[in-house]
Formats: sequence, C-alpha cells, structure tokens
Amino acid sequence: MRSTYAGVDWASEKHDVLIADETGEKILAATFVHDEAGLRSLCRTLVRHEVRLVAIERPDGLLVERLLDAGLRILPLHPNQVAAARDRFRVSGGKSDRFDAFVLCELARTDHHRFRVLEPDSDQTKALRALTRAREDLVATRTALCNQLRAELARFWPGPLGLFTDLYSRISLAFLERYPSPADAHGLGEARLHGFLTRQHYTGRQTPAKLLVKLRRAPETRIGALELATRRALVLSLIATLKTINEQIKSLERQIATAVHEHPDGQVFLSLFKKPTSVVCAAELLAEIGDCRSRYPTRDTLAADAGQAAVAKESGKRKAACFRWACNKRLRQAIVTLADSSRHHNPLGPGPLRPSPRPQARPPPRDPHPRTRLVPHPMAPLARPHPV
Repeated sequence: MRSTYAGVDWASEKHDVLIADETGEKILAATFVHDEAGLRSLCRTLVRHEVRLVAIERPDGLLVERLLDAGLRILPLHPNQVAAARDRFRVSGGKSDRFDAFVLCELARTDHHRFRVLEPDSDQTKALRALTRAREDLVATRTALCNQLRAELARFWPGPLGLFTDLYSRISLAFLERYPSPADAHGLGEARLHGFLTRQHYTGRQTPAKLLVKLRRAPETRIGALELATRRALVLSLIATLKTINEQIKSLERQIATAVHEHPDGQVFLSLFKKPTSVVCAAELLAEIGDCRSRYPTRDTLAADAGQAAVAKESGKRKAACFRWACNKRLRQAIVTLADSSRHHNPLGPGPLRPSPRPQARPPPRDPHPRTRLVPHPMAPLARPHPV
C-alpha cells in the first residue's frame, strides 16, 4: 500500500477533503457535512485509505479530537503558512475550499518534515488550558466593560473616576452602586464617607477628606432629569454585570489553583514563583507548554516558541536582530510575567533585566514587554526530554 496524505479544509458547516498518494496523484476529493454522521464517515474514509498524515489549519477543536481518536496523525498548520503557499500552486488569485484542501495535502506530502506533528497533551493539561483561557476571555470582557463604564461616567459623573485604584475593584463598584449619580452623592459628607470606607475595609492611604476633595473637584454635569435617570440606570446595569464577572473570575481562579496542585507537573511550575499564591501565571505556563517533553527538545526551541529569541535579518551589509512576532502569544505573556516577578528577588546576573549600577538623572522608560533573550534558568529542566 502506497503512503497517502490528506488535506482537510475546516469549516463550521462542512469539510473539504483531498487524499493523494506519495507521487501527488489524487485518490479522493470529497465534502463531508459537519455533523455526527459526516464526522464518522470522514474518519472511516481516512482510516480506510491508510492516510499517513492529515494536514489541517487548526491545532485543536472537535474535528481534531475526532481525528486523533481515530488514530490519525495530525499536522496543524497556521493559516498564514497556508496563505503563503497558495501562490506555489496557482497563477491567478482564486481561492476555494477545494483548493485549500489541495494546498494542505501538498504541504503534508512534500513539506511535512518542515512542520511539527501534533502531539496531544494529557486530559489534565487540556482541562487546565480550558480554565486559563476562559479566565483570560473573562478578564478581557471585564476590561471592555470597565472602559464602557468609564466612558459613561465621563459623560455625566466623572468624580468617581480615579477615586480608587481600579474601577472594577470591590470598593469602587460598591461606591458606584451606592452613589451612581451626582444627585445620589449630593449629601455625602466626610463622616458618611468614613463610615462607608470602614464597612468596605478600605486599605488605601487616602483620608476621607482627601477623597472628598477629589470627588468634588470634578466638573459638574448639566443634563436633564430624564437623561440623568437613564444614565444612572445604565451605570447600575454595568455594575451588576461587572460584579457577576468578578465572581466568575474568582471562581475560575479557585478551580485553576486546584487543578495546578493536582497536576503531576504542577509543583515544577509553582516552584518558579516565590509566593505560593502565584498560581495563575504558573497555570498559564503549564497549559501552554504542555506535558509532552519532546515538543521542546532544547531550551532554544522553547525560547523561540515563547517569543524570547530574536529574529536575525541580513541583507547585503545590513544585519539586524528583530523582535519575534510569530510565536505563542499566551506563552510569551506568561514568561514575561515570570521574568518581571523574578527580577525583584532573584539575582539573574548580567542581562537585560539587571538594573544598571550607574546612577542616572532620569530613569529610562519601562518597557511594558521585557524582551529577554534567555528563558529563566529554573525552566531549563522543562526542556530536557524525559518520559511524562
């Protein structure tokens, strides 16, 4: 039996499949509906033709799980890689699902050695990855709602903006829930504000008098009673939504902490942090790196996938090292968080994270994305291949 390769163009309603042998001769071109019967027929067809490798434009999802469950080897390709390879097989700029399946099949047949075959993680790692990414989505939603609430307050009640550290914090939402409009805060005095801060266990360093000065220094609104009542109701609805999201984020963080401590590799990643409560970043590292050690055989491969290795560019006499944009963005952010937290208490030696011993009249601006060239030393054991 000759070796066969397949390209699957994933879509929400149907999947176009092309199967070819090692010489490029087409064996089968078909379309399967995205339902239970269609997925079963697709898996049976690929197994019956003894497909060696299946190329697809995504690394996870229901279709990928079904293909893995059927015993097939998956070659996940980034959509940008497929888009760049289309011009190798066409003259015009045409595009179709069947053509994309052909491109995927040809990449699996001729260039499979240039890509990495999908190595599935354990069920615990997949569950942890689902928790961390769900929390990340909720945090992004909370940020969007905070921006909407800030814009709404700026239109008619700018006083509470900047009164407390975060607009989504418990004390800030409690204050806005009690005083959602300037009319509600008309009789607010120092004694009443002191009582509110005491009930909310305020730990800031501002006195009630200073907070009142900030609140009353804001410009006053000049809108009608009906518009004021409408905007007051909008603020209360946004506050209720933010309180619900905060509760869900805290619930997810508790589940993440439990999942990290129960994971076989959890203690390895937790040991990278000084505080025992730093579980979210450790969980993100574990979820994105995974528990398959052969995925990153060396420390350099891990650094490259995390965006911590520079990209060398040379043209004529010009040589430059540029920032690596093509990487795992979630893994890069987790490693940047680890590097930023570890520099406060770990002597990393000479490097970009070590402060300069020379005094400076004006400190340099802080880079929001520290670009370290090396992965921190405690992560070196993760790059050594050993059984899971």
